[in-house]
Amino acid sequence: MSLRSDGNSTVAERLALEALRSGVPNREAVRLLGCNQPQVEDRFAEMLDRVTDGDNPARNDQGMLVSGDFGSGKSHLLTHLEHLALERNFVCSKVVISKETPLYDLGKVFTSAMESGRLPGRSGRFIEELALAMKPDSKEYADFFRWANEAASRDALHPIFPASLLVHERSVDFDLNNDIESFWAGDRILKSRITDGLRQINQLQNHRFRAPKAADLPPQRLRFAVDLIKGAGYKGWVVLLDEIELVGSYTILQRGRSYAEVARWMGRAAGEDYPGLIVVGTVTDDFASAIISPDGYRKDHDYIKPKLEANMKYSGIAGRAETGMWMLERECISLKPPDDDDVRATVEKLRALYSNAYGWDAPPLDARADGAGFEGRMRYKVRAAINEWDLLRLRPNSRPETEIHEFIPTYEENRDLERESSDAG
Repeated sequence: MSLRSDGNSTVAERLALEALRSGVPNREAVRLLGCNQPQVEDRFAEMLDRVTDGDNPARNDQGMLVSGDFGSGKSHLLTHLEHLALERNFVCSKVVISKETPLYDLGKVFTSAMESGRLPGRSGRFIEELALAMKPDSKEYADFFRWANEAASRDALHPIFPASLLVHERSVDFDLNNDIESFWAGDRILKSRITDGLRQINQLQNHRFRAPKAADLPPQRLRFAVDLIKGAGYKGWVVLLDEIELVGSYTILQRGRSYAEVARWMGRAAGEDYPGLIVVGTVTDDFASAIISPDGYRKDHDYIKPKLEANMKYSGIAGRAETGMWMLERECISLKPPDDDDVRATVEKLRALYSNAYGWDAPPLDARADGAGFEGRMRYKVRAAINEWDLLRLRPNSRPETEIHEFIPTYEENRDLERESSDAG
């Protein structure tokens, strides 16, 4: 086995191993180990192809849901798909659903997607790099500019968006343009900032509008951002939603709103289209049976729609929530469990990575899939192999044995989320 001495390679490899030790592989680890989920990869490639070829995909081709046990490789898969999309000139954002980024709040999920966004070949702040990539003399930008004004003329987009785009194109005020970019990324902006910019470029008389309502902005920002990305010369926007199962800890209204957002992100919301947007979401494979099914302990299939319909504020999204639940129950693609060949190939790649990282010839290990139980999940195989090599490298005469305990996620309601939602709104 050839051992490299390149300092930069060694650091990257050790960082990759450290991420794998903790069970959260970084991008370098995913790149080195690859992924073996052909059904998901093929479906994802088809979605990218439709956008790249300029076809108008069917609504159910905008999104894909993937399910698997804890430790089965869902996050690893999303990082792998991110690599594939970046290579195809798509921009990518990975959003982990969390307490700070609740799925039911489109504004917060959108802001998180903008903060985590990556562009091919660029490493700066996402929205700033997008703005730098826009070329006003390009066909892509001209199409984007035309679309924004046309959409505003038929009330499909608030006039502040094309007005801000015009100011950004023509103004030489760096601070103003920075504020406009932050507005596109989800921050607030005073209407007066835009009107002052219009005045500076002698366009105020052509753009008269009232300040938008904050509640109306999130879906418009999402649509504007997708076209902004295409206007900057990229093929589209891939958004990766990880850990959707956190929805199970929400209160019933929050779960209902979250299911409606699943329908939106997956392209199933009536009256909303996001050409160029591709979304992949992951969820634990027992979520639907535990939370949605009439046989589960939440029974959302029975209770969500009546609960939303009885609430004046959310009655309009009851049907959309039903669609989201139906997708989570019936349209998830289950991850393929690893077989013996998969495990052996991954452990062998890992052995080469470990040997190069430490300048030490890691010994081969007896690697098998061990069936469909939690002991057979790739995460445990990887961590067990690294731990064994660590011990053998530091204590050559040791005979390590790995003991594995299963992690079982729970779906208990989090009342802190309910209180924070009430305080915020």
